[in-house]
Amino acid sequence: MAKRGKRYVEARKLIEKGKAYPIEEAIELVKKTSTVKFDASIDVAFKLGVDPKHADQQLRGAMVLPNGTGKTKKVLVVAQGAKAEEAKAAGADYVGDKEILEEIKKGWLDFEVVIATPDMMGELGKLGRILGPKGLMPNPKTGTVTMDVTKAVNDVKAGRVTYRTDKVGNVHVMFGKCSFETEKLVENFQTIYDTLLKAKPAASKGVYMKNITVSSSMGPGVKVAAQ
Repeated sequence: MAKRGKRYVEARKLIEKGKAYPIEEAIELVKKTSTVKFDASIDVAFKLGVDPKHADQQLRGAMVLPNGTGKTKKVLVVAQGAKAEEAKAAGADYVGDKEILEEIKKGWLDFEVVIATPDMMGELGKLGRILGPKGLMPNPKTGTVTMDVTKAVNDVKAGRVTYRTDKVGNVHVMFGKCSFETEKLVENFQTIYDTLLKAKPAASKGVYMKNITVSSSMGPGVKVAAQ
């Protein structure tokens, strides 16, 4: 295990080992124990009682956090004609069709979210090897393959986050910054919690929300009490 810095070790002492805190207290502790000099991001990790080996227990989706994430993402919309004009009007950072896909093939990746109209997915699919591993391939489940490009762009700019289970059933989501008021972070957390609760697969048995931990960038994790 990597040796922890002095700041981290001191911060860790403020957290009672094994204790699960109410969400407000947990967030206050995360802010207090942030060990970096910049405005750190705050993440939540859920350990869910699902078996991702089965397709019907894999979770994937998106939600708009009521108070945003504190980070504005660069959006590329792949569309043509009227839909391309609509995307520009909605505030997309980049808009294009086949020509912009050629740029991606050459290595251009100056964007964080890709939104596409369904008619462009055939062309986009050819870039699966480039976009797939980076989590940039549009998907109807996350609202990024749509004819309503205005809503999709607005949602991303307003603080839309995506989630999906990893190989062992964990879901990680960033839900704000240390500079946010605690109340706003609690609201964002609650939105994620409620969304995952509603998404519980019918095949999931036993305890669903097994463990919840919140943490800041490079800061120690704080266990959250079950709701």
